Amino acid sequence: MKNRIRKQVESFRVTPNLLDYTATCREFSWQAARRGLQGLPEGGGLNMAHEAVDRHANGPRAAHTALRWLGKAGAREHYSYRDLAAETSRFANALGALGVESGERVFLLLGRVPELYFAMLGALKARCVVTPLFSAFGPEPVATRMQIGAARVLVTTETLYRRKVAPVREQLPALEHVILVDRDASIEETALAPGLVPWPRLVGRASPEYVIEPTDPETPALLHFTSGTTGRPKGAVHVHEAIVTHHVTGRYALDLHDQDIFWCTADPGWVTGTSYGVLAPLSCGVTVVVVEAEYDPATWYGVLQDEAVSVWYTAPTAVRMMMRAGLEMLADYRFPSLRFVASVGEPLNAEAVVWGESAFGCPIHDNWWQTETGGIMISNFAGLDIKPGSMGRPLPGVEAAIVRREADGGVAVADEPDVEGELALRSGWPSMMRAYLDEDERYRKCFAGDWYLSGDLARQDAEGYFWFLGRADDVIKSSGHLVGPFEVESALMEHPAVVEAAVIGVPDETAGQLIKAFVTLHQGHAPDEAMRRNLLGHARKRLGPAVAPKFIEFRDQLPKTRSGKVLRRLLRARELGLPEGDLSTLETDSR
Repeated sequence: MKNRIRKQVESFRVTPNLLDYTATCREFSWQAARRGLQGLPEGGGLNMAHEAVDRHANGPRAAHTALRWLGKAGAREHYSYRDLAAETSRFANALGALGVESGERVFLLLGRVPELYFAMLGALKARCVVTPLFSAFGPEPVATRMQIGAARVLVTTETLYRRKVAPVREQLPALEHVILVDRDASIEETALAPGLVPWPRLVGRASPEYVIEPTDPETPALLHFTSGTTGRPKGAVHVHEAIVTHHVTGRYALDLHDQDIFWCTADPGWVTGTSYGVLAPLSCGVTVVVVEAEYDPATWYGVLQDEAVSVWYTAPTAVRMMMRAGLEMLADYRFPSLRFVASVGEPLNAEAVVWGESAFGCPIHDNWWQTETGGIMISNFAGLDIKPGSMGRPLPGVEAAIVRREADGGVAVADEPDVEGELALRSGWPSMMRAYLDEDERYRKCFAGDWYLSGDLARQDAEGYFWFLGRADDVIKSSGHLVGPFEVESALMEHPAVVEAAVIGVPDETAGQLIKAFVTLHQGHAPDEAMRRNLLGHARKRLGPAVAPKFIEFRDQLPKTRSGKVLRRLLRARELGLPEGDLSTLETDSR
């Protein structure tokens, strides 16, 4: 396994935006970064949609393709920045016609169709608060989020409304307007209940001209929900100023250049799909590929090849699924345009980073951030060496540290390398959440002084690279050792038979906790006792007996959220007979 992937300047197809990391960090300021955007005319403040759409539509990139949509049935649609400005203005005007005012919440429950992007950016123009929902949610998760957010407007399809919203409609007293998108059939308007209106009648007839009102940068713009281990989902509030982080990280962390063809595989129902499937790339003026179809390796390889994708942002789960499908599938595909691949959602094990070189001709760059941070905070950059398995180094303008919480509510900051502790960020970056909606105390607990406490355990090495160890509530205490599950999982996934692994601690009278691993195998490998002994021996050799798992249980699949994160807490709850907590984001189950 490589412990470092070195970058040579002469090997770059384009010069990275961030090449001299030390100098850039020294000279960087968020104030200067803000001046790199246009702002609304005549001192009107800062609006996300203006920076992502209108400033390009009113300039030399007006005719440049903004969205390239690939429908799951083979349809293709292209929208220039000028087109996108017109469509988003129609939606903003439609909201005004309904009497929807600035600050009201507009919920989006749609698949990846162009109207999702028109509605999101149009609502931001109107200074409404946008809340995207994942279209695969069931009725209860939809109802819970719409209740918390007091949704007044919902954009969805007739099918999704009938299946997901109508059964819980009586639980949504604030909901007044439902705008129905239907690309497959004509909606029978005479059969619609009061408050339901077809998109063509409302939005299609609206004016394509709209003047964005002055927007204070601290005006709420986005409400993203994130699930906790217990209780209801938390609604993280982000403001228009966040576009500064989106733009900077698009240039530095994703290395976007003007002529790039960019594809983010995350659904806009998740924060990654909003921040990096919509706002960051459009603020950088690039072409965004939108794929309506769900994951299929042949389809994805075809998109990368046929659409000449140059920068690709995906999830570790997808990478591991492609690894499981094997390199043989790649024999019929070529990716001459692809120059940068990045991954986020959960830590990317070192094997997967290196696998990218074999599969695509370039390694996969892991990065780290959270719903609460609103944008990428730590990254492996195009111009820096990669240490496979590492999250990378902090973005310019981001101060990260390893801390230990103290009894008085403060924190002690580690002043030496390789100390294990909680990853914390100094407050002040533009996309930092401003609140948990209606949960002030829950929000305050995220901070100690001016440090944001992430709840993730990590260490920082002598060169400034950060290494993820696990969630604070996932850490395992065994025979006096503090064991981060990611370290054990990564070692198991180095075995050629293993696709995925998840590790928890189970009670033991002598050791306190013993380590148990749940493992999914590649096809062709039998989940038998011989394989169990093989994996236990492999782990002991790699990790030593104190850290290696004592038990291995084979699973056809591991429980994951719909955004691809393995739910260790659910494995632990079921193993120990504990409450399972919020399961509204659960997609795959292991039972």
